[in-house]
Amino acid sequence: MTTSVALFPLETVLFPGGHLPLQIFEVRYLDMIRKALANDAGFGVVTLLRGSEVRTPESVESFASIGTLAEIRSATMPAPGLMQIRCGGTTRFRIQSRERLKHGLWVAQVVPVADDQNVEVPGELEDVADALHALLDRWHEQELSDEETPIRSPYHFNDCSWVANRWAEMLPLPAEEKLRLLALDNPLLRLELIQDCLHAAGMLGTPKRH
Repeated sequence: MTTSVALFPLETVLFPGGHLPLQIFEVRYLDMIRKALANDAGFGVVTLLRGSEVRTPESVESFASIGTLAEIRSATMPAPGLMQIRCGGTTRFRIQSRERLKHGLWVAQVVPVADDQNVEVPGELEDVADALHALLDRWHEQELSDEETPIRSPYHFNDCSWVANRWAEMLPLPAEEKLRLLALDNPLLRLELIQDCLHAAGMLGTPKRH
């Protein structure tokens, strides 16, 4: 069943459970956020493949056909024409059709993608969860505030999907690779691929045999 969703094309990939702070100043997005707040609704974050986040007369926007719904957690307006919001990623979706309105806002008919199943992190992948836990511990030791860290509680270190998604957000992977991870329906496979990325980056010890 399709639903209509306003889209926010960004040079990032939002995963379910992720945290996304944004500064809004374009009229099309200020209007989108005001309507979303008034209707207790969210919007869809899709990854830009071509074009820029800020609209220009000559820009041509192209974006991925898979994205994630963003739920607005807080919103402030520190200055006229400037809004600061904090969002959380919820459900993935696939775009069936899209249309750009006269003032530049994209809207789409989307189909939700089923949430990941809860899969416990197996022993051979525990080093990925342990490395994430250690990273959070270092942040806490540095007394960093929630606003200074990209991961928010509640933490689910024993869930394949949650651990894989948090690493996928932080690792400096190409957008195309992050989109492939987002599109995977198997959270165990996603975590295995993240482990391979961490090994390749020298962020884990000697690979364990599966």
